[in-house]
Amino acid sequence: MSQETLVFSIKGNGDVKVEVKGVESKQCLDITKSIEDSLGTVLNRELKPEYYQTVKDVTLQHNTNEG
Repeated sequence: MSQETLVFSIKGNGDVKVEVKGVESKQCLDITKSIEDSLGTVLNRELKPEYYQTVKDVTLQHNTNEG
């Protein structure tokens, strides 16, 4: 599992850019929602390829009854 990271860039005019790394699917929107709500109106949103990936839950099971 990769580490979730937020990268903030603040321009001289006060514009803030937030980049989310290490997250798949729409989880990035959940992570940044409270930040966006606090900062104000979102002027632009660029979705990375990871946004369109589906989150896969994998369960591995080992059968100990086999000889």
